[in-house]
Amino acid sequence: MTIESPQTLFAVSMVASLGIPGLSAQDALDPLVVSALRTDEPVAEVPYTFELLDSDFINQNTRRTLPEALQFTPGVLVQKTAYGHGSPFIRGFTGRQNLLMVDGVRFNNSLTRGGPVQYWNTVDSYALDRIEVIKGQGSVLYGSDAIGGTVNAVTRSTGFRNAADGEFFSHGSAYYEYRSNGEGSHIGRIESSTGVGGRFGVMLGVTGKEFGDIEDSGIGRMRHTGYPEQDIDLKVEAALGPETTLTFLHQRVNQDDIWRWHSTLFNPGWQHSGHVAAPGRFLSRVYDQERTLTYLRLEGEPSAAAWLNRWSATLSYHTGRDMEAQYRRATDQRYQVADIDTIGFDLTLESPLGPGELIYGFDYYHDTVDSAGYRDRGAGLLYDPSFRPVADDSEYDLFGAFAQYAWRPVEQLEITLGGRYTHADAKLGRAWDAGLGADVYGQSRRWENFSGSLRALWTINDCWSIYGGVSQAFRAPNLNDLSGNLTARSGVAAAGSVGVDAEEFLIYELGTRYHHGDFGFGAAAFYTDATDLITSVATTPTGGATVPTNAADAYVYGFELDGEWRFAPDWMLSGFVAWQDGRTDTPAFIGGPTIHDVASRMAPLTGSLALRWTRPDGKVWVEGRVLAAAEQDNLSTGDRGDTQRIPVGGTPGYIAWMVHAGWQATDWLEFTGGIENLTDEDYRNHGSGVNEPGLNGILAAKVSW
Repeated sequence: MTIESPQTLFAVSMVASLGIPGLSAQDALDPLVVSALRTDEPVAEVPYTFELLDSDFINQNTRRTLPEALQFTPGVLVQKTAYGHGSPFIRGFTGRQNLLMVDGVRFNNSLTRGGPVQYWNTVDSYALDRIEVIKGQGSVLYGSDAIGGTVNAVTRSTGFRNAADGEFFSHGSAYYEYRSNGEGSHIGRIESSTGVGGRFGVMLGVTGKEFGDIEDSGIGRMRHTGYPEQDIDLKVEAALGPETTLTFLHQRVNQDDIWRWHSTLFNPGWQHSGHVAAPGRFLSRVYDQERTLTYLRLEGEPSAAAWLNRWSATLSYHTGRDMEAQYRRATDQRYQVADIDTIGFDLTLESPLGPGELIYGFDYYHDTVDSAGYRDRGAGLLYDPSFRPVADDSEYDLFGAFAQYAWRPVEQLEITLGGRYTHADAKLGRAWDAGLGADVYGQSRRWENFSGSLRALWTINDCWSIYGGVSQAFRAPNLNDLSGNLTARSGVAAAGSVGVDAEEFLIYELGTRYHHGDFGFGAAAFYTDATDLITSVATTPTGGATVPTNAADAYVYGFELDGEWRFAPDWMLSGFVAWQDGRTDTPAFIGGPTIHDVASRMAPLTGSLALRWTRPDGKVWVEGRVLAAAEQDNLSTGDRGDTQRIPVGGTPGYIAWMVHAGWQATDWLEFTGGIENLTDEDYRNHGSGVNEPGLNGILAAKVSW
């Protein structure tokens, strides 16, 4: 890795020397409570590196998607293959090696593929109360896939418990946002809550998004980067008693015509500071996505039961449809569609046990998948089983039982010990065998695993604590690993294999937190060791055919610093700096010598610095921010071949300046706005297939009642 320019070196070094980050617009000095650990716990008492992004942070920083909301989080690289797709790399891992949840319900499923994925963008960030990010947690609490990080997207509540008991309430808001870049974008949301205080509440929200094509100073208008989206969410909460709450949620997201712009002829290529990215070749490559989530949750905090502090039981139903159309040339048009239905059940209990607390329970998810492929070679559209994205008529079961005990042998020390048993079962219906040139029926695989975790938190005094530990993580092969048939990177085929086994990880972490008065600081170092990673390896020394196999071992390590300082009553300075590196060991061919290579798509050295002024009455605020990344030329062999997204020689560094402001004009009217990329910088995030927008003005208004 090298620094591209003195300006980039200055910006990153400035943040590094301060060593203080911007977690969010919220006050890091106030106590915060988190729920992603299957219980409510103050952030200061969490033995992991944890980030909490509330709705104020998302809205005030005009983060338009869930992945983009993570852009100012240390240790996270937000890769965007397309403007409508976003996949966070958390501590070097992405795709199916990070776990996403919505209100604690598992979002990952057996179709979640490796590498940068498009699914995270199907969670409407405008409907969220907060986003909780736990890094390097391991598999004990939530099972398979929780390696780089676990993200819990928490939806808004009706607020019926906070309303006056027995009194009718009704409140809501209407929001509109305009983004000027390119063709312009329009975002609108209206939501309303009503009910009776202490008894029940109903909230309905609708979001409409019409994103126009974006442009930057280097490429100009990037045609077909815009897309429409429609979202709806309904939540009903009811008190079945003073200690028991029933929650029903339904949400639906629909996205149409999202182009993988980098693959198409509309991508003319990109040149920047001697770095050259290749143009696209396909006539078009378009995704449509639909997703629904429905759950029914019963939870309580019984005061009369001495053996039980709280409990939660959730029944969920999750559906998804992915459709891709590739027009490679006039005589080669390909279509893929995959439908998945997931039924889940989760039971979590929390009980006092001796000098500590025990969290325990189980979860179960069952997937059913239908898949189809079609191809037009110039003679009309025909069904083509060799082009199905995964095996058709397949099923996948994932069961886990877990227990985690937090024990305080002395007042200053908390030790957390946990374990999880996992059982995964895959049944392939019709899977295409390229060697036979025909479908194979009835293949199945099973895996079992036990993962453990040992963590400790040492509270030195009221201000300072140290935490750390070691956690195991486990990723069971899913249907995509076993039978996937997709296009990855710059048009490269990515196939699955029924013979692959589970990936295993060991995560080490050491961190510290310090909060005193008007200053807060955090630092963490991590090391993740991975064995039996699934990768494609050539079958002969001369290359030719490749097969997916558990042939790779890897490690990723790095550090993160973040903090905030209120140096005057109305002024807050915040920032972060993060760095990581990694290596893989993979055979050159089956049975051949080992190749020691760079881990794919490692985030470069990144940093951010924000200065915020808030008027004493809190009704006016202004925040300026700089976000900087060093050049990333530390590339794996696969990265060097992904030339439509990663330029030859690596991704150039950048410095992006922005300013945001807000004004609470009245009790019911609020204005927010901003100017992003003030210098019209020509840049892209490492591994992305589309450049970031150039100079962009944003204006939003919210009316509340």
